[in-house]
Amino acid sequence: MNYYEWEESVPEEIKKDSLWNLKVYRLSLFLNDIGWLDVTRMMKDKRTIGLSDQLYRALGSISANIEEEYSRGSNKDRTRFYEYSLGSSRESRGWYYRGRHVLGDIVVKHRLKLLTEVIRLLLTMMPEERGYTVHDKNAPYPPSKKPDLQETLTSEELEDLLTSVPLPPS
Repeated sequence: MNYYEWEESVPEEIKKDSLWNLKVYRLSLFLNDIGWLDVTRMMKDKRTIGLSDQLYRALGSISANIEEEYSRGSNKDRTRFYEYSLGSSRESRGWYYRGRHVLGDIVVKHRLKLLTEVIRLLLTMMPEERGYTVHDKNAPYPPSKKPDLQETLTSEELEDLLTSVPLPPS
């Protein structure tokens, strides 16, 4: 299933919520769903059972914190939940890396790229939120700087990622 097929399967009740308009939210839900396949594969290998639980919790936490963020009234509160999502995104990348021997390089590379895109989006959104209320000189994401990521995806690269979702080996 690719992203567009997945999006068609999402219930209308979720799509009608204005939260659905956030690209980072849609990507995080997609990652959580395709992560289910990865977690199921990792549970079959006794060496990665513990990793599978950690991965599933971290993936779920990304979208859960974005959902929580969307309900907050102040920029400072919203930023805090973006930070939680960012932490869970980075944690998910670490769990995928640790499970690479069971999931395979193609699957892991795909998931790492999607997670990097989520991180890029969060790092772009956070300074905008912080810029209005947080004036801490030591803030890790000063609003005057663009996020510095080693890898960012072009629109074409993201399109390729979303339409060719590799499955974990059976």
